[in-house]
Amino acid sequence: MSNELKTRTKNFVLSVIQLVRKLPFNELNFIFARQILRSATSTGANYRSALRGKSTADFIAKLTIAEEEADETCYWLELLMESKIFNNKEAEDVLIEAKQIAAILTSSCRTAKSKINKKAQ
Repeated sequence: MSNELKTRTKNFVLSVIQLVRKLPFNELNFIFARQILRSATSTGANYRSALRGKSTADFIAKLTIAEEEADETCYWLELLMESKIFNNKEAEDVLIEAKQIAAILTSSCRTAKSKINKKAQ
């Protein structure tokens, strides 16, 4: 699963890059593009970092950041679409993928935390 999700988060970032490249250039879109790119790339980078965690606590901390960044990417994509700046099938597909990645990361965090709690008992 870790290699599959590592590849999936990387492909997700690449799809975000393609999406923001299609935004017409203006000051508002620049802000959207910057925020979406920042949070999407942070999702992938923090997931990769989590895989190299020095401990279970380190893994969970980095995975939590990746989860938060994936959710933030959803937020920015939703704003982009709901404001009618960019609302097409491609943006919809990227948002769906962002939501799925966020859900997977949330589930992974819960699983890792429950394993720690079981060890502590």
